[in-house]
Amino acid sequence: MRCPYCGSQDSQVKDSRPAEDGATIRRRRVCPDCGGRFTTFERVQLRELFVLKKSGRRVPFDRDKLARSVEVALRKRPVEPERVERLVSGIVRRLEQSGDQDIASEAIGEMVMDGLKQLDDVAFVRFASVYRDFRDARDFGDLIDELAASGRDGEAS
Repeated sequence: MRCPYCGSQDSQVKDSRPAEDGATIRRRRVCPDCGGRFTTFERVQLRELFVLKKSGRRVPFDRDKLARSVEVALRKRPVEPERVERLVSGIVRRLEQSGDQDIASEAIGEMVMDGLKQLDDVAFVRFASVYRDFRDARDFGDLIDELAASGRDGEAS
């Protein structure tokens, strides 16, 4: 792990323990060159995943990009960060356990929409408006009708 102070590649682990989320390992490190101390958070990755884009490109899966997309949809919504982390971790776990190394971007988008629908209706509509590339207000109306038909009353959970 590269030292953030001097750039040395040779840091030493002084302490290692699970982080609060249970899926991350917190490591305290020290650089033998400059003596700088820093913390890293590491996640276990079961396998290398790739996203197949609509354009045909194949790019490495980026958990942080998934988390940012969910957080943008949930911006200023009353949803606890732990629930957001559980949603993102659940999606990643399902992708890793799917048996496929290549995952279509559409499949990931549908998983996010399903999760947001359970978490917060407003965030679901926000994400869907970008994911489904809404063109006009009728698209929003159709989505609201879809929410109502699925038994939701339109209020955030």
